[in-house]
Amino acid sequence: MDVNGHIEALKSDLAAAAGIGDEQALRVADGLSRALEPAIRLRLQDILSEAAMELNEQLAGGHVEVRLAGRDVSLAYIEGEAAAPEPAADDEHSARITLRLPEGLKSRAESSASADGVSLNTWLVRATQRALDGNKRGPGRRMTGYASS
Repeated sequence: MDVNGHIEALKSDLAAAAGIGDEQALRVADGLSRALEPAIRLRLQDILSEAAMELNEQLAGGHVEVRLAGRDVSLAYIEGEAAAPEPAADDEHSARITLRLPEGLKSRAESSASADGVSLNTWLVRATQRALDGNKRGPGRRMTGYASS
């Protein structure tokens, strides 16, 4: 999905609004549009993510994912795969973050998620939970030794 056209349209709208003023107003509008472009891009991604979450509540046999590749945004329907797990009972709300990974790490995580039969989001939630639960043990409380069966 090309969001660049929408961003350019917003910049054009700002320039048109500034056009009722003088040359200084046009320069200010141009500076604002360049400064706001990353925020606008992020807001458009947030809108698409919220739309995907609303769709996921209505889909029984799959879910919609918002995928980012550099500045490109795409929506993908994943059929028959479980959506992200429900928040734990002690979580009142789910939190949304933007995570930027090196392409190689992202590919490895996607491969592992696919091998586990879950979405990348679910896999990352589980990996984070395992990492945090593992840190609760603290240093010196690890079990070591040998076992035979």
